[in-house]
Amino acid sequence: MKKSVHVVLLLALAAALLGALAGCGKDAALVTGPTNDASSSLVGLHATTAELRGAFRIQESHTPELMRMSGVVGTAITADATGRPAVLVLTETAMGGRLPATLDGLRVIEQVTGKIHAYRGGGGVSHTAKQTTPIQLGTSGGNVNDISNGFCCSGTLGSLVAKGGTQYILSNSHVFAGDVVSGGNNRVSQIGDDVNQPGLVDNNCSTSNTNIVADVSSLSTLFGSGSANVDCAIAQVRAGMVSSTGAILEIGTLSASTVGASVNQAVKKSGRTTGLTRSSISGLNATITVGYEDECGGNQLTKQFTGQILVNNKGSRFLDSGDSGSLMVEDVTTNPRAVGLLFAGSSSIAVANPIGDVLSHLGATMVGN
Repeated sequence: MKKSVHVVLLLALAAALLGALAGCGKDAALVTGPTNDASSSLVGLHATTAELRGAFRIQESHTPELMRMSGVVGTAITADATGRPAVLVLTETAMGGRLPATLDGLRVIEQVTGKIHAYRGGGGVSHTAKQTTPIQLGTSGGNVNDISNGFCCSGTLGSLVAKGGTQYILSNSHVFAGDVVSGGNNRVSQIGDDVNQPGLVDNNCSTSNTNIVADVSSLSTLFGSGSANVDCAIAQVRAGMVSSTGAILEIGTLSASTVGASVNQAVKKSGRTTGLTRSSISGLNATITVGYEDECGGNQLTKQFTGQILVNNKGSRFLDSGDSGSLMVEDVTTNPRAVGLLFAGSSSIAVANPIGDVLSHLGATMVGN
């Protein structure tokens, strides 16, 4: 999310999805990885392992030609009305019969999503107010230097992870290290940059009277030599500034273990803009081209991701501008397991990196019970 020095603007950066997923067991729910509990019984799509793998191959083989069609912004695997595998095609506007009805025997389902945006940028708890330290996460925050071209940008401080006994805040690369050119402010994001709570967008583009809670510890995963298939970054916690339990506003503490995504899986998140919200997973194995800005209020760039998760987001009620960096967890009451890291969306879908990919890239683990 970005804000001018005088007026709030809901920043929209274009985004993308695709991925390779694995089904667990015969006639199992479609999942992104192994599970060991009831998540595997959240049945949204029934197929044998061979059928699931075949569906992935069909989708992946047709994705390049589909993505070349004007108006197509992504593809995924979903379930049709009968619970069978289907190819989901995401479009900016209705294609008016230009899409095939089937692809190699799989039904094609069109979902008009509009463009997908990276969301830099409810309930009785404020997710934008300055907290008494040590803070909980799921709150407004970002790089204190993310101000240029007359705008400031912030997102959500998502969750707590650990590496080598040290704790870090997890958020998106475009939240902690989104300034990749020395354009409007003559600097780029750097290791050691301060991270504040609340973020600049919630403090009139000023760091005054905010908590400095962490220091940026990883740079952009989006462009250049550090480019990766995830939009994630971490910032080392300053002593006493963040709850060492990793508690998230309105969610509480997490499990130290994670879980793969499955179609129709119930999920929730706690974020800067929409607070605590709930939804369900609608698609896996998605491909989308994502547009970003090279700095706050800067020039447009694009990037393609693979292996992402799609989540229902009707009316932007699950995820909206400023919620980037929110951790998506399973919708259970006590110590939920992380499912994905949210970073983009439109008014009908939200997009998350699978949490396993994020942690593997960072060499980190979740802080939890």
